[in-house]
Amino acid sequence: MSSMKTALPMSLLALACSVGGAAARELRPEEINTASIASIGTEKPAPRDPDPAIVRLQVLLDRAGSSPGVIDGHYGDNAKKAVAGFEAMNNLPVDGRLDPEVASRLEGNAPIVESYVVSAEDAAGLVDKIPEDYGEKAKMQSLGYTSVAEKLSERFHMGIDLIHALNPASQFAPGDTVWVVNPGPPRQGKVKKIDADRRTGQVLAYAADGSLLAVYPATIGSQDNPAPSGKHKVKGVARMPVYRYDPKRNFKQGKNDKVLTIPKGPNGPVGTVWIDLTEPTYGIHGTPEPKLIDKVGSHGCVRLTNWDVEELAGMVKPGVMVDFVNRNPATPK
Repeated sequence: MSSMKTALPMSLLALACSVGGAAARELRPEEINTASIASIGTEKPAPRDPDPAIVRLQVLLDRAGSSPGVIDGHYGDNAKKAVAGFEAMNNLPVDGRLDPEVASRLEGNAPIVESYVVSAEDAAGLVDKIPEDYGEKAKMQSLGYTSVAEKLSERFHMGIDLIHALNPASQFAPGDTVWVVNPGPPRQGKVKKIDADRRTGQVLAYAADGSLLAVYPATIGSQDNPAPSGKHKVKGVARMPVYRYDPKRNFKQGKNDKVLTIPKGPNGPVGTVWIDLTEPTYGIHGTPEPKLIDKVGSHGCVRLTNWDVEELAGMVKPGVMVDFVNRNPATPK
Protein backbone atom coordinates (compact mmCIF):
# COMPACT_ATOMS: atom_id res chain seq x y z
CA MET A 1 0.00 0.00 0.00
CA SER A 2 1.31 3.44 -0.78
CA SER A 3 1.90 5.75 2.16
CA MET A 4 0.14 9.06 1.64
CA LYS A 5 -0.74 12.05 3.71
CA THR A 6 -4.51 12.21 3.90
CA ALA A 7 -4.73 15.98 3.40
CA LEU A 8 -3.78 17.80 0.22
CA PRO A 9 -1.13 18.62 -0.83
CA MET A 10 0.28 15.13 -0.39
CA SER A 11 3.31 13.05 -1.24
CA LEU A 12 3.83 10.51 -3.99
CA LEU A 13 5.36 9.30 -7.22
CA ALA A 14 6.68 6.72 -9.61
CA LEU A 15 9.50 4.23 -9.96
CA ALA A 16 12.25 4.38 -12.54
CA CYS A 17 11.11 3.70 -16.06
CA SER A 18 13.61 1.50 -17.77
CA VAL A 19 14.35 3.19 -21.02
CA GLY A 20 16.32 0.73 -23.02
CA GLY A 21 17.15 1.04 -26.67
CA ALA A 22 14.95 -0.86 -29.07
CA ALA A 23 16.14 -3.80 -31.07
CA ALA A 24 12.90 -3.87 -33.07
CA ARG A 25 12.97 -3.40 -36.83
CA GLU A 26 12.24 0.02 -38.28
CA LEU A 27 8.51 0.68 -38.53
CA ARG A 28 7.30 3.09 -41.22
CA PRO A 29 4.34 5.40 -40.52
CA GLU A 30 2.49 4.32 -43.67
CA GLU A 31 2.54 0.71 -42.45
CA ILE A 32 0.41 1.74 -39.49
CA ASN A 33 -1.72 4.32 -41.29
CA THR A 34 -2.74 1.81 -43.98
CA ALA A 35 -2.94 -1.32 -41.81
CA SER A 36 -6.18 -3.26 -41.48
CA ILE A 37 -7.28 -4.19 -37.99
CA ALA A 38 -9.51 -6.84 -39.56
CA SER A 39 -6.36 -8.92 -40.11
CA ILE A 40 -5.69 -9.20 -36.37
CA GLY A 41 -6.31 -12.73 -35.21
CA THR A 42 -5.67 -14.27 -38.61
CA GLU A 43 -1.99 -13.38 -38.80
CA LYS A 44 0.64 -13.98 -36.14
CA PRO A 45 2.76 -10.90 -35.44
CA ALA A 46 6.50 -11.24 -34.99
CA PRO A 47 7.20 -12.16 -31.37
CA ARG A 48 9.32 -9.12 -30.64
CA ASP A 49 8.49 -6.49 -33.28
CA PRO A 50 5.50 -4.12 -33.01
CA ASP A 51 2.73 -5.14 -35.40
CA PRO A 52 1.35 -2.19 -37.47
CA ALA A 53 -2.25 -3.43 -37.32
CA ILE A 54 -2.11 -3.84 -33.55
CA VAL A 55 -0.62 -0.37 -33.13
CA ARG A 56 -3.56 0.94 -35.15
CA LEU A 57 -6.05 -1.02 -33.04
CA GLN A 58 -4.56 0.22 -29.77
CA VAL A 59 -4.69 3.85 -30.90
CA LEU A 60 -8.31 3.50 -32.06
CA LEU A 61 -9.28 1.96 -28.73
CA ASP A 62 -7.50 4.75 -26.86
CA ARG A 63 -9.35 7.38 -28.90
CA ALA A 64 -12.65 5.63 -28.15
CA GLY A 65 -12.12 5.80 -24.37
CA SER A 66 -11.12 2.19 -23.72
CA SER A 67 -7.45 2.41 -22.88
CA PRO A 68 -5.07 -0.38 -23.92
CA GLY A 69 -2.48 1.01 -21.53
CA VAL A 70 0.84 1.23 -23.36
CA ILE A 71 0.53 1.37 -27.16
CA ASP A 72 3.25 -1.10 -28.11
CA GLY A 73 2.00 -3.09 -31.12
CA HIS A 74 1.53 -6.34 -29.17
CA TYR A 75 -1.85 -8.01 -28.68
CA GLY A 76 -1.60 -8.78 -24.99
CA ASP A 77 -4.14 -8.99 -22.18
CA ASN A 78 -4.52 -5.21 -21.87
CA ALA A 79 -5.42 -4.89 -25.57
CA LYS A 80 -7.98 -7.69 -25.25
CA LYS A 81 -9.47 -6.04 -22.16
CA ALA A 82 -9.67 -2.75 -24.05
CA VAL A 83 -11.70 -4.49 -26.77
CA ALA A 84 -14.05 -5.80 -24.06
CA GLY A 85 -14.27 -2.31 -22.60
CA PHE A 86 -15.18 -0.85 -25.99
CA GLU A 87 -17.89 -3.48 -26.38
CA ALA A 88 -19.35 -2.56 -22.99
CA MET A 89 -19.25 1.15 -23.80
CA ASN A 90 -21.17 0.50 -27.02
CA ASN A 91 -23.74 -1.96 -25.65
CA LEU A 92 -22.29 -4.86 -27.63
CA PRO A 93 -21.95 -8.44 -26.35
CA VAL A 94 -18.85 -8.40 -24.15
CA ASP A 95 -16.45 -11.15 -25.16
CA GLY A 96 -13.23 -9.25 -25.85
CA ARG A 97 -13.07 -10.51 -29.44
CA LEU A 98 -12.21 -8.24 -32.33
CA ASP A 99 -15.10 -9.26 -34.56
CA PRO A 100 -16.18 -7.39 -37.74
CA GLU A 101 -18.78 -5.33 -35.83
CA VAL A 102 -16.21 -4.07 -33.33
CA ALA A 103 -13.65 -3.40 -36.08
CA SER A 104 -16.13 -1.41 -38.19
CA ARG A 105 -17.19 0.74 -35.23
CA LEU A 106 -13.59 1.47 -34.28
CA GLU A 107 -12.25 2.39 -37.70
CA GLY A 108 -11.85 5.99 -38.83
CA ASN A 109 -10.06 8.03 -41.46
CA ALA A 110 -7.81 10.15 -39.23
CA PRO A 111 -4.10 9.28 -39.51
CA ILE A 112 -2.74 7.15 -36.68
CA VAL A 113 0.89 8.28 -36.96
CA GLU A 114 1.77 11.96 -37.32
CA SER A 115 4.93 14.04 -37.30
CA TYR A 116 6.05 16.00 -34.26
CA VAL A 117 8.85 18.56 -33.87
CA VAL A 118 10.87 18.13 -30.69
CA SER A 119 10.94 21.36 -28.68
CA ALA A 120 13.48 22.80 -26.26
CA GLU A 121 10.91 22.26 -23.51
CA ASP A 122 10.89 18.54 -24.30
CA ALA A 123 14.59 18.39 -23.46
CA ALA A 124 14.23 20.36 -20.20
CA GLY A 125 13.98 18.87 -16.72
CA LEU A 126 15.62 15.55 -17.58
CA VAL A 127 17.66 13.57 -15.06
CA ASP A 128 20.60 11.27 -15.68
CA LYS A 129 19.06 8.21 -14.05
CA ILE A 130 16.57 7.08 -11.43
CA PRO A 131 18.10 5.04 -8.59
CA GLU A 132 16.19 2.05 -7.27
CA ASP A 133 16.95 2.81 -3.63
CA TYR A 134 14.43 5.10 -1.94
CA GLY A 135 17.14 6.70 0.17
CA GLU A 136 18.95 7.76 -3.00
CA LYS A 137 15.69 8.94 -4.57
CA ALA A 138 15.09 11.18 -1.54
CA LYS A 139 18.36 13.00 -2.23
CA MET A 140 17.24 14.08 -5.70
CA GLN A 141 15.52 17.38 -6.54
CA SER A 142 13.07 15.72 -8.90
CA LEU A 143 12.32 12.35 -10.44
CA GLY A 144 11.93 13.49 -14.02
CA TYR A 145 12.23 11.64 -17.30
CA THR A 146 15.65 10.28 -18.22
CA SER A 147 15.40 11.08 -21.94
CA VAL A 148 13.35 12.99 -24.49
CA ALA A 149 12.28 9.67 -25.98
CA GLU A 150 10.85 8.56 -22.63
CA LYS A 151 9.04 11.88 -22.18
CA LEU A 152 7.49 11.71 -25.65
CA SER A 153 6.59 8.04 -25.32
CA GLU A 154 4.45 8.86 -22.26
CA ARG A 155 2.95 11.98 -23.81
CA PHE A 156 1.75 9.92 -26.76
CA HIS A 157 0.96 6.77 -24.72
CA MET A 158 3.63 4.74 -26.51
CA GLY A 159 6.01 2.00 -25.49
CA ILE A 160 9.64 3.09 -25.61
CA ASP A 161 10.44 0.34 -28.13
CA LEU A 162 7.70 1.58 -30.45
CA ILE A 163 8.92 5.17 -30.49
CA HIS A 164 12.43 3.94 -31.28
CA ALA A 165 11.11 1.62 -34.01
CA LEU A 166 9.38 4.59 -35.66
CA ASN A 167 12.48 6.78 -35.27
CA PRO A 168 15.53 4.46 -35.35
CA ALA A 169 18.02 7.14 -36.37
CA SER A 170 16.69 10.04 -34.29
CA GLN A 171 18.59 11.61 -31.43
CA PHE A 172 15.35 13.30 -30.30
CA ALA A 173 17.15 16.64 -30.17
CA PRO A 174 15.23 19.94 -30.16
CA GLY A 175 14.27 20.77 -33.75
CA ASP A 176 14.18 17.13 -34.88
CA THR A 177 11.01 15.92 -36.58
CA VAL A 178 9.92 12.54 -35.26
CA TRP A 179 6.99 10.17 -35.79
CA VAL A 180 4.51 9.57 -32.98
CA VAL A 181 1.02 8.08 -32.73
CA ASN A 182 -1.91 10.35 -32.01
CA PRO A 183 -4.08 8.86 -29.22
CA GLY A 184 -6.52 11.75 -29.38
CA PRO A 185 -7.55 14.27 -26.71
CA PRO A 186 -8.34 13.24 -23.12
CA ARG A 187 -11.87 12.06 -22.41
CA GLN A 188 -14.27 14.69 -21.12
CA GLY A 189 -17.15 14.23 -18.71
CA LYS A 190 -18.14 13.98 -15.07
CA VAL A 191 -17.53 10.67 -13.35
CA LYS A 192 -20.19 9.72 -10.80
CA LYS A 193 -18.89 6.28 -9.85
CA ILE A 194 -15.73 4.22 -10.29
CA ASP A 195 -15.50 0.44 -10.19
CA ALA A 196 -12.08 -1.07 -9.45
CA ASP A 197 -12.46 -4.64 -10.69
CA ARG A 198 -9.85 -6.82 -9.04
CA ARG A 199 -10.72 -9.92 -11.04
CA THR A 200 -10.14 -8.36 -14.45
CA GLY A 201 -7.62 -5.66 -13.50
CA GLN A 202 -9.70 -2.76 -14.78
CA VAL A 203 -10.96 0.60 -13.60
CA LEU A 204 -14.35 1.54 -15.04
CA ALA A 205 -15.60 5.13 -14.84
CA TYR A 206 -19.37 5.75 -15.04
CA ALA A 207 -21.39 8.90 -15.66
CA ALA A 208 -24.45 9.88 -13.59
CA ASP A 209 -26.79 8.21 -16.12
CA GLY A 210 -24.97 4.89 -15.72
CA SER A 211 -23.17 5.06 -19.06
CA LEU A 212 -19.55 3.96 -19.21
CA LEU A 213 -17.28 6.97 -19.82
CA ALA A 214 -13.88 5.28 -19.80
CA VAL A 215 -12.14 1.97 -19.10
CA TYR A 216 -8.52 1.59 -17.98
CA PRO A 217 -6.23 -1.40 -17.35
CA ALA A 218 -5.09 -1.31 -13.74
CA THR A 219 -2.95 -2.99 -11.13
CA ILE A 220 -5.19 -3.38 -8.09
CA GLY A 221 -3.22 -4.49 -5.05
CA SER A 222 -1.39 -7.80 -4.86
CA GLN A 223 -1.59 -11.10 -3.02
CA ASP A 224 0.72 -9.83 -0.29
CA ASN A 225 -0.79 -6.34 -0.19
CA PRO A 226 -4.45 -6.60 -1.22
CA ALA A 227 -6.56 -3.61 -2.15
CA PRO A 228 -9.35 -2.60 0.23
CA SER A 229 -12.83 -4.05 -0.03
CA GLY A 230 -16.19 -2.33 -0.33
CA LYS A 231 -17.05 1.24 -1.18
CA HIS A 232 -14.99 4.34 -0.55
CA LYS A 233 -15.01 7.92 -1.84
CA VAL A 234 -12.62 10.23 -3.64
CA LYS A 235 -11.23 12.65 -1.07
CA GLY A 236 -9.13 14.84 -3.36
CA VAL A 237 -6.62 14.97 -6.21
CA ALA A 238 -2.92 15.86 -6.02
CA ARG A 239 -0.97 16.48 -9.23
CA MET A 240 2.79 15.99 -9.27
CA PRO A 241 2.76 14.94 -5.61
CA VAL A 242 5.76 14.05 -3.51
CA TYR A 243 5.84 10.63 -1.87
CA ARG A 244 6.04 10.00 1.85
CA TYR A 245 7.79 6.71 2.53
CA ASP A 246 7.10 5.27 5.96
CA PRO A 247 8.48 1.73 6.44
CA LYS A 248 6.63 1.23 9.73
CA ARG A 249 3.26 2.14 8.28
CA ASN A 250 3.50 0.37 4.96
CA PHE A 251 6.20 -1.66 3.24
CA LYS A 252 9.97 -1.75 3.64
CA GLN A 253 12.14 -0.91 0.64
CA GLY A 254 15.74 -2.09 0.71
CA LYS A 255 17.53 -1.17 3.93
CA ASN A 256 15.58 2.04 4.43
CA ASP A 257 14.10 2.12 7.94
CA LYS A 258 13.37 5.85 8.31
CA VAL A 259 10.61 8.09 7.01
CA LEU A 260 11.66 9.67 3.70
CA THR A 261 10.21 12.39 1.50
CA ILE A 262 10.72 11.45 -2.13
CA PRO A 263 10.47 14.36 -4.60
CA LYS A 264 7.88 14.83 -7.28
CA GLY A 265 8.21 13.73 -10.88
CA PRO A 266 6.76 11.25 -13.37
CA ASN A 267 9.32 8.63 -12.32
CA GLY A 268 8.37 8.73 -8.64
CA PRO A 269 6.69 5.76 -6.88
CA VAL A 270 3.14 6.96 -7.69
CA GLY A 271 3.64 8.86 -10.93
CA THR A 272 2.09 12.19 -11.81
CA VAL A 273 -1.26 12.02 -9.98
CA TRP A 274 -2.61 10.75 -6.67
CA ILE A 275 -6.40 10.44 -6.34
CA ASP A 276 -6.85 10.21 -2.58
CA LEU A 277 -9.51 7.90 -1.14
CA THR A 278 -11.33 8.12 2.18
CA GLU A 279 -9.73 4.80 3.13
CA PRO A 280 -6.49 6.02 4.80
CA THR A 281 -3.25 5.55 2.80
CA TYR A 282 -5.10 4.19 -0.25
CA GLY A 283 -5.49 5.91 -3.59
CA ILE A 284 -5.56 5.67 -7.37
CA HIS A 285 -2.23 6.78 -8.81
CA GLY A 286 0.22 6.71 -11.69
CA THR A 287 3.40 4.72 -12.19
CA PRO A 288 6.99 5.04 -13.43
CA GLU A 289 6.62 1.65 -15.17
CA PRO A 290 3.57 1.84 -17.49
CA LYS A 291 4.45 -1.41 -19.25
CA LEU A 292 3.95 -3.30 -15.96
CA ILE A 293 0.31 -2.26 -15.45
CA ASP A 294 -1.71 -5.36 -14.46
CA LYS A 295 1.45 -7.46 -14.71
CA VAL A 296 3.12 -6.70 -11.36
CA GLY A 297 1.24 -6.16 -8.08
CA SER A 298 1.00 -2.87 -6.18
CA HIS A 299 1.24 -2.11 -2.46
CA GLY A 300 -2.55 -2.24 -2.12
CA CYS A 301 -3.43 0.83 -4.16
CA VAL A 302 -4.87 1.15 -7.67
CA ARG A 303 -2.16 1.86 -10.23
CA LEU A 304 -2.78 3.24 -13.75
CA THR A 305 -0.46 4.63 -16.41
CA ASN A 306 0.34 8.28 -15.81
CA TRP A 307 -1.73 9.38 -18.81
CA ASP A 308 -4.74 7.33 -17.79
CA VAL A 309 -4.78 8.58 -14.20
CA GLU A 310 -4.33 12.16 -15.45
CA GLU A 311 -7.37 11.71 -17.68
CA LEU A 312 -9.42 10.16 -14.86
CA ALA A 313 -8.38 12.91 -12.42
CA GLY A 314 -9.79 15.50 -14.82
CA MET A 315 -13.23 13.87 -14.58
CA VAL A 316 -13.55 13.27 -10.81
CA LYS A 317 -14.34 15.43 -7.81
CA PRO A 318 -14.44 14.77 -4.08
CA GLY A 319 -17.34 12.53 -3.20
CA VAL A 320 -17.15 10.24 -6.23
CA MET A 321 -17.82 6.66 -5.13
CA VAL A 322 -15.10 4.03 -5.69
CA ASP A 323 -16.35 0.45 -5.42
CA PHE A 324 -13.89 -2.45 -5.25
CA VAL A 325 -15.59 -5.33 -7.07
CA ASN A 326 -14.93 -8.73 -8.63
CA ARG A 327 -16.79 -9.49 -11.82
CA ASN A 328 -16.47 -10.47 -15.47
CA PRO A 329 -14.41 -8.39 -17.95
CA ALA A 330 -15.83 -4.91 -18.57
CA THR A 331 -19.40 -5.90 -17.78
CA PRO A 332 -21.79 -3.00 -17.34
CA LYS A 333 -22.74 -2.23 -13.75
